[in-house]
Amino acid sequence: MVLLATGGTISSRVQPAFGGATVAIDRGEQILGSLRSQPPYPVRVVDLFHEGSYLLTFGDMADICAKIADALSDPLVMGVVVTHGTDTMEETAFLADLTHDDPRPVVFTGAQRPADSAEPDGPGNLSRAIALAGSAAARERGVLLCFAGEIFPARGVRKAQTFDLHAFTNPDFGQAGFISAAGDIQMDDVLPRLDPLPLPSAGDGDDPRVDLVAAYPGADSLLLLASCGAGASGVVLQATGSGNANRVMCQAIADATAAGVVIVTSTRVQAGPVLPVYGHGGGKDLATAGAIPSGLLKPSQALVLLGLLLRLGMDREQIAQTFARHGAHPQPGSKSPRTQSIHQY
Repeated sequence: MVLLATGGTISSRVQPAFGGATVAIDRGEQILGSLRSQPPYPVRVVDLFHEGSYLLTFGDMADICAKIADALSDPLVMGVVVTHGTDTMEETAFLADLTHDDPRPVVFTGAQRPADSAEPDGPGNLSRAIALAGSAAARERGVLLCFAGEIFPARGVRKAQTFDLHAFTNPDFGQAGFISAAGDIQMDDVLPRLDPLPLPSAGDGDDPRVDLVAAYPGADSLLLLASCGAGASGVVLQATGSGNANRVMCQAIADATAAGVVIVTSTRVQAGPVLPVYGHGGGKDLATAGAIPSGLLKPSQALVLLGLLLRLGMDREQIAQTFARHGAHPQPGSKSPRTQSIHQY
């Protein structure tokens, strides 16, 4: 078993030198040493970062994914556990899932309470994650997130609570199962998997700017125009409802797409798909203006997928096709939608 430690609350303690702020400081061996009992498998620790996940960049997330692949290059490794801050765990776990090409489990976990709190939740979460990553039941399921006894597929997972111990939810793709404190695992049906996408190498081509712009009552096109003016290659629109904005934003999106900027429409709504239905600046007009619906992918994960596809050199049509696949809801027990990947990058 390999434990990749990246920081986050699970490694954090109050630091007087930082004005009493809580910061990530513990190394992976300290986190592993906090377990109340010995793991059932030998664990090799690799320290990558000591950061709150709110500080990570796309490059940092890609580095974590590359280290996952490096760990799995050893055929003796049963699985990989990644300790990660909860703020952007949904982004890194999704990028890892998009690029994961191995039947062995990869499990993300972390904590809501710091390591020096009276009752830290990190040790229990890590213990469960190690048990899950070494389980045959977790194989062929892609990247999983294990937190407070709940197991989620990476696609669609979202942080739903700022401090509650049950921090995550996945309203569109559901839970993958549960795991007890003793390591007893109950898994639901396996969802079909999509073909993995390549992971760009560090320094491989351009590093495109991808921004997130929100639609809200009274929003104009100022922020979208500023993003395009700053050189954005792609923009995710955090729209309202089923993927709506207004006439002013719709016209700006039409101009941006005509200039070659890839626009993807997601939604601020917790659950449900983006569907082009409404006019007068709504989703149907946005689609006519060239915006690509994200399906079930919410803004955080739509941003990750768009950033990856632009780094792979995909054109707008390829990006639209990929969002249609990854934003669709796979049905348990259905024939796998794994399709031939697009390789004209």
